[in-house]
Amino acid sequence: MSKTKERAGTPASGGIPQQAQTAGPVSPPRVSARRRRPGVIALSLALIAAGGAGVAVLLLQVGDRTDVVTVVRDVQVGQILTEQDLGKASVALDPAVKAVRADKLDSVVGKRAAVELKPGSLLSPSQVTKDSLVKAGEQLVPIGLKPEQVPATALVPGQKVQLVHVPAQGAADPGKEPGKDGPQSIAGRVVKASQAAPGTGVVVVDVATAADDGPTAAAWMSADELRLVLDAPENS
Repeated sequence: MSKTKERAGTPASGGIPQQAQTAGPVSPPRVSARRRRPGVIALSLALIAAGGAGVAVLLLQVGDRTDVVTVVRDVQVGQILTEQDLGKASVALDPAVKAVRADKLDSVVGKRAAVELKPGSLLSPSQVTKDSLVKAGEQLVPIGLKPEQVPATALVPGQKVQLVHVPAQGAADPGKEPGKDGPQSIAGRVVKASQAAPGTGVVVVDVATAADDGPTAAAWMSADELRLVLDAPENS
């Protein structure tokens, strides 16, 4: 009797009761699912809706385009605009940019370029004028330049020049003021320059001068005693 009790109370190897050794695997404790917070869900939905609204506004702004007039080829100052010089484009136009609308193209055809126009640019109202480059109180003097007298720099409308009197060798300059050094000159402004004439290479330049100086410049030109000199640019 005593031996039976002793065997029942004797622990198994390792100090672990025999009953514990025959038990099945212990399941891990179950973690309860996280509670969903209605406030967080509502905030997330609001942020998604706001982002979608922002994208929609951006797409609407990008889609708001305006048909405007563009320049498709080089146009010099004073040159009369033709339909071949202009084109149309649809762009997203900033309110601060002033451009001629495409439906107003006919209103600028026939006007003069007030500035030099380059291909690919938008045409603004301030870049064209209906006024002639020959102003009140001026005269237009045609100056014929031989090939060796034509400057290497291209002559463009609006360019300032000096018409210099170069008398024949040994002849006195009747217009020269006593005691003044250097030849007499007249200030002018290029209105138009032609292409070189075939065969002769002569280039005719229309120069605007003060009305009082026009006859003098024409007399120098007739006597082949006139040379054209370019003034330095104002921003040089």
